[in-house]
Amino acid sequence: MTVVFVHAHPDDEATSTAGSMILASRQGIRVVVVYATGGEHGTVPADLPAGRTVADHRRDEAMASASVTGAARVEWLGYSDSGMHGWEQNGHDGSFHGADVDEAAGRLAAILDEEQAQVLVGYDWHGGYGHPDHVQVHRVAHRAAELATRRPRLLESTMNRDAMREHFAQARAMGIDPGWDVDEPMADGNPIGLPQREIHHRVDVSSTIADKRRALECHSSQEDVQGILAMPEHAFAVAFGTEYYAEPGAETGMVDGFPFG
Repeated sequence: MTVVFVHAHPDDEATSTAGSMILASRQGIRVVVVYATGGEHGTVPADLPAGRTVADHRRDEAMASASVTGAARVEWLGYSDSGMHGWEQNGHDGSFHGADVDEAAGRLAAILDEEQAQVLVGYDWHGGYGHPDHVQVHRVAHRAAELATRRPRLLESTMNRDAMREHFAQARAMGIDPGWDVDEPMADGNPIGLPQREIHHRVDVSSTIADKRRALECHSSQEDVQGILAMPEHAFAVAFGTEYYAEPGAETGMVDGFPFG
């Protein structure tokens, strides 16, 4: 069995699906990770050698992460990072956000066909938090599933807004201010993730938490990753010990279990 995970940028796999990838590879499932972009607009490492780009560095980090998650193949769709919502880079030539959906989906479908993939994992309808490249992953994954010779089962990585609200309430009760509210609109005007009623699969990845953190450490050049790694271990385990997936067309209701077998 082969599961293809498509992500917008290097490090996205570490925060959202690394636990599932590790569980799958442990069970002998072939894991393939595809990145839409090289993450060109990420943090520039202070020690970046002359002649190397941020994308070069982040590709190396992605390969290191794959050695942790057990990904058997790492591929790149070849587009450029589009930057955050509203950035002028959204419309630059070669940006993933501005790419023709059918063209990008064709590139992904070719990988699905090569792998004879049974499952494709993308993102929910607004990419979790509205990042233009994440929203485009949603569109491209859906179209690639249609174009593939053998149509794969499609899952959408997401965040459980209701669970996050509970975690934030617990943190505030302990005198810890998360610094933002789960229900406030993100850059695209929508709150983060999905409500639990729209989620179909809850995957306990707590048994992988040490390795999931190691996968994230592979991307430590990035400031946002550094902030996550600064979390105490118990808080990291709470925040990242469960992964969630929506499944288009599935019956309403969230179930516990591993949806890739």
